[in-house]
Order: sequence, then structure tokens, then C-alpha cells
Amino acid sequence: MVDARIKKLAGILVNYSVDIKKGDEIMVSGGEEAKPLLLEIARLIIKKEAYPILNVSLSGFSYVYFKNATEEQLKHYPKIAAYEIKNTKGIISIGSEYNTRELSNINPRRIGMRKRATKSLHDMIMKKNNWVICEYPTNALAQDADMSLHEFENFLYKATNIDWKKEEKRQLKLKKIVDKTDRVRIVGKDTDITFSIKGRLARTCCGKFNMPDGEVFTSPVENSVEGHVSYTYPVIKDGREVDGVQLWFSKGKVIKAKAKKNEKFLKETLKTDKGSNILGEFGIGMNYNIKKFIKQILFDEKIGGTIHLALGQGFEETLSKNKSAIHWDMIKDLRRGGEIYFDGKLIQKDGKFRFKLD
Repeated sequence: MVDARIKKLAGILVNYSVDIKKGDEIMVSGGEEAKPLLLEIARLIIKKEAYPILNVSLSGFSYVYFKNATEEQLKHYPKIAAYEIKNTKGIISIGSEYNTRELSNINPRRIGMRKRATKSLHDMIMKKNNWVICEYPTNALAQDADMSLHEFENFLYKATNIDWKKEEKRQLKLKKIVDKTDRVRIVGKDTDITFSIKGRLARTCCGKFNMPDGEVFTSPVENSVEGHVSYTYPVIKDGREVDGVQLWFSKGKVIKAKAKKNEKFLKETLKTDKGSNILGEFGIGMNYNIKKFIKQILFDEKIGGTIHLALGQGFEETLSKNKSAIHWDMIKDLRRGGEIYFDGKLIQKDGKFRFKLD
């Protein structure tokens, strides 16, 4: 018997997150660990008289690929994957990590090479504007979160199975304020950073593209970032954990970078391309059902009372001009002593807004 929480989540993804009509072909991808959710999603798509195209991946394949592929293979453009993206009406992608450290010992330059080769696919998906990514509770994610699988299941479904239409109303109130703002200042432990968002547009995040969701984001004016930020939590990228990240900005660019762990990897990633050392996103976490950092950015960037500043690729919908093969979210927790100022006015202190959103 299917867990009622899985049924509810599948219903949100199929009936709310992605627009599915009779006759549509919908790409559904995920690992074998997520079988219960994948099958429920497929069942609901069939009930809508649409066509699920199920792409199931095998754990361990990424390691085999990056360990053995030649440079020619890493640079190869995946024509079949591109065809599927172009010819399907929507995409539901389910993360189901078996080993979150699988690529820890793979040269990051090889991974970067592949990312550059497939970037146009990512751009194609973003422009399709009818997709959602969601995590399935696995033992690997539970271990990273320092939880039992049972505890992690409760954590995940509490963060996902909510009234997203109600949440959208809250976020729209904040969006209106962000859209009128010029200067942003963020103050916290070892942090004092300023930038402009004048002329940029804010976006609400209410379960249409990410699940769980819960943030309002925009993009800094590329050359406006000044100051220093010390990120609270380790950042995970390509199986590597980079801890104690500190960045110094001048005229929009990172001029100095430090980390307590994997500093070399941090600096190497900052050199990926011309846009990789520039901020592409400023996000404000709005999901107060997510209270704990679990080393999974899909959850962590949504923690109510945090902000994230992402290096690299910006979003066209916010009018960002920054282009990069990377988009690396890094989180600052403001729940203890943190402050956000919009045009000199304190709008959030200790992770709590100074005005009502409900």
C-alpha cells in the first residue's frame, strides 16, 4: 500500500507543479530508490489521459561515467536528451541519491567540462517553464541530515505537503517590497555586504519548479556587490563539501576567497568562466517548516530566516545579465543576530520579518 504522504506529494507535483493536459507527453526521471513516488506520479499522469515517459537511472552510473569517459565523450552533446526535452510538454525530476559523495574523488575539471557541454540542455529546460524537481527520502539523504530514515521522511513531507497557493499570497507581499528596493545590506556574524537590485525583478517560489519550495529571489546588479560575507553552513558541490567559506567582493567580483575545508576546490570553481565569481542570485528563505540544515540545497536554501547568495548563472526572469556554467548557492543564517536592510530600513531581524506577511 502506498504511503498516503507519497500520494499527496505526487498529487501536488502532477496536479499543481506541472501543467499537464490530455495527450501531453511528460518526462518523469529518477533513480530506482524513488520507485514508489515515480509509479504514483506515472499513475496520476495516465489518469489525466497523458503519457508518462519514464527515465530511471542506476546508482553508481555517474561515477562510472566520470571515471572512464574520454575528453571527447565529456564534451559530447547529448542529442537524444535534447530531443526528449524539446518534444515533451513537461518534466518531473525526482532526486533519489544513493551516495551523495559519489563524485568526491573525481577531478572537478572533468565535471566542469561536462557541465559546459550540457549547459544548453539546462537552458532549454528553464525556458520550457513547465518543470519541477523534487527529492525522495533516501537513506543517503537521511545520513547527511543526521536523521533516521523515518525522521527524514517526516521532515521531507512536512516541508513539501503544504498549501502552496496560500504560501504564494505571503510571498507576493514580500515580492512587492523587493521590487521597489534599490540597496540591500546584509549584516551578521563576520558579514557586512551591500549590493543594488534596482531594476531587477523578484520571483516567488511556491512549488512550481522546486519541491520543497519557499523563497523569494532576485539578482544583484552585477558590478554593485561590495563587502564581505561569511557563510554559515558548508556548501556541497559535485560530491565535495566546502566548509567555512568566506568571500570578499569589490565592484561585483570575488577578489578573495577562503575556506576551512576544500579551499582549493572553491578557488578552482571560481575560475570556471567569466561569470563564476559574480553573484547571480539573492534569495530569502521563506519555508519556516524547514528549520534544520541538512546539506541538501533544495531544502537548505528555503530555511525560513536565512538568505542565500549564489555565485554564477543568474536568471533571465529576474533580468540578471550574468552568464556562467555554474550556479552555486551559499547560505547565511540570520536567525541569531542577523539583519536585512532595504534602502536603509530594517526589514528583518533574527530571521523574523518586521512586518506581517500572513
